[in-house]
Formats: sequence, C-alpha cells, structure tokens
Amino acid sequence: MPPADTLADLVLPCRDEGPALRSLLPQVPAALRVIVVDNGSTDDTAAVAASLGATVVHETQPGYGAAVHTGLLAATAEHVAFMDGDGSMDPRQVLALLDDVVAGRADMAVGRRRPVRRGVWPWHARLGNVLILAWLRRRIGTNVHDIAPVRVSRRDALLALDVRDRRFGYPVELLQKMTLAGWRVVEHDIDYHPRAAGTRSKVSGSVRGTARAARDFWKVLA
Repeated sequence: MPPADTLADLVLPCRDEGPALRSLLPQVPAALRVIVVDNGSTDDTAAVAASLGATVVHETQPGYGAAVHTGLLAATAEHVAFMDGDGSMDPRQVLALLDDVVAGRADMAVGRRRPVRRGVWPWHARLGNVLILAWLRRRIGTNVHDIAPVRVSRRDALLALDVRDRRFGYPVELLQKMTLAGWRVVEHDIDYHPRAAGTRSKVSGSVRGTARAARDFWKVLA
C-alpha cells in the first residue's frame, strides 16, 4: 500500500532513461508515489530509479502498452497517473490534472503538449498525432488534441476499460474506449521540453520510429 499521504501513483514506463531519471525524479511532488517500469533497459535505469526512492517493477515484454499495463497493475493508490520518463514533461504539472479527477470534474484528465521552443516536437511526430486525432474526432467524436502523453484517472475505472494493446497503439485504444464509454475528459496544456541529454525517443526520435508507432496506431483503428 502507498503511504497515507500519497494522492496518486505516478507510473513512468522507461527503457534506457537513466540519464533522464536523475533530474526528473527529484522534481516529482511528494504527494505522488513513483513507479518506474523498466521495460528491458540496457543502462542503469532501474538502479537510478531505486536510488532516488522510486518503486521499480520490470516488464520483459517490449512495448509501451506492456509497460503501462504492468505499472497499472503495480499501482495501489485510488488514482493513477502516467507520464513518459524521458524528462520532456514536468511532473509538477500532474497535480492540476489530478485535482480535476479527485474533485469529480472529470473521469480522466489529459495533457496537451505545448513545446517550449522550436524543434522540440519533430514534424513527423506532430503530423502523425494530428492525423490520428482528426480520424478519431470524425469517427467517434474524441474531443482531445493530443494522444494523452500525460493522463490521470481512477485506477479501478481504467482497469475496467480493459485496454488490450501492448505496443504503441495503447493510447489510441485508450482514447477510443474512454470516448465510447462516455468518460468526461478534461484537457490541460503542459510544457513540452527537449528530452534529457543521453536519451533517445523510441517514437519521435526518427522518422522510422514514428512510422512504426503509426503502424501500431492504425492496427488499433482498423
């Protein structure tokens, strides 16, 4: 069980994010218990996370969705938040999203990335994001503008949605299922920073990575 003063568990799916965690974890508000899911790292991700007080769990099946689901199962707080562990987002901004869910104003609160400067969000990654969401808006009326890079909800409600994708299609399936389930969703602008030095995005770090993620997205949508 989390400490009594924990408001939510913050799940960070990570693969080779040791350099980012060194600066990211000290910024996490004390009200959030951090769960780092080590998804087959070859660097010191797990050791860094443990040394800075995070709970570390391991998922050997590669894939964003696999890591997220393992983190969800490991969480024990009533509310759970998810965020990338690459240092590109400020964990302190999670609290505003959490407040909306705890107060009952939303079933899920999500972040909408706002780059802090040019070049932070590569064109190919941004284009894929726009196309997927435009398709979801036309098909089922999804009303968010980003593929939920940061999100907060009740743990039991998220488990009940039964999101099955274990690769990069996870957030797209999540958006589909929560929209069709009639969830009330609130969107917050969040700062989007460059990744921590010494790390590389598995999606936006290359056109090939973005194409691979897009393939997973469309498999979910098909």
